[in-house]
Amino acid sequence: MTIQHARPFSRRRFLGGVTLAGTAGLLGIHPRPVAAEPPPETTRIRLIQFASACQAPLYLSDALLQTEGFTDVQWVRSDLVAVSKLLAAGNVDLGMNFVGPNLLGLEAGDPAIILAGGHVGCFELVGTDRVQSIRDLKGKAVAALGSAEHVFLSAMAAHVGLDPRRDITWVRETTADPVVLLTEGKIDAFIAFPPRTQELRAKQIGHVVVNSTVDRPWSQYFCCMIIGHREFIHKHPVATKRAMRAILKAADLCALEPERAAHALVDKGFAKQYEYALQLMQDLPYGRWRDYNPEDTVRFYALRLHEAGMIKSSPQKIIEQGTDWRFLNELKKELKG
Repeated sequence: MTIQHARPFSRRRFLGGVTLAGTAGLLGIHPRPVAAEPPPETTRIRLIQFASACQAPLYLSDALLQTEGFTDVQWVRSDLVAVSKLLAAGNVDLGMNFVGPNLLGLEAGDPAIILAGGHVGCFELVGTDRVQSIRDLKGKAVAALGSAEHVFLSAMAAHVGLDPRRDITWVRETTADPVVLLTEGKIDAFIAFPPRTQELRAKQIGHVVVNSTVDRPWSQYFCCMIIGHREFIHKHPVATKRAMRAILKAADLCALEPERAAHALVDKGFAKQYEYALQLMQDLPYGRWRDYNPEDTVRFYALRLHEAGMIKSSPQKIIEQGTDWRFLNELKKELKG
């Protein structure tokens, strides 16, 4: 398995890869559309929108999508559980989602294709003093309030030799706030996503057992990936590539201009507090989409979820049937720093 090393992300790399089109809207520039390739086959695109603010490159791509020729950008609201269902039903064309649920959806036959890595490091394992490592989860109560939380934590448990089906007591009080459950002693740990992660640290609630931004092996793989509906990608390859370019340029912008990106995230209603949004922009290494190998991520998590008994397909089968890196490879060449 490839060990991935990220090159430092610099202003020079940003300027080399992100044209004026890449800073539209956020920097107040109104560039001309990309002219070196044909226009998109469709000017409408439907994108997944859900609560996690870590999907900032997707949420801040709307002005960039307009420069790519999309005149009708629609946001389809969803919770984490419904993302796979929306893709399967063809109600969305493209989005960014957590890698674990993506793999479960592909295993179940969803007509979806993983296209690229999105970003690294959005989830944290937060616990009480009774949990100092992942292995300490054996025999403990852990909140499992959504599919993404359950999948990530199952993968983490399997990686250290635990059987998440037998060794962990899953608490499924879906209407309860896991922070309340933790402070009341009803659970010992839970997985948190931004901006909750920034809020917990600011309020000193619990402690971080694993931070996927910095702790290996989780920091070596994408947590979120760009995924699209198979039929949309097949019928609209130019539109697919143009939409991906907008999202990846927005990721570069988050990396280089965290203050501007945080303000835009709040202004658009995807985050409530600027301080937490800024911390998120500074914490997550958004510029690593060029450096990390998305196929390694799929292989790594497929192996972990297979060990956890959550999927039966081999990593290679999922890679062959559920991924397409052609657009990403082209964009890496075009947007290289």
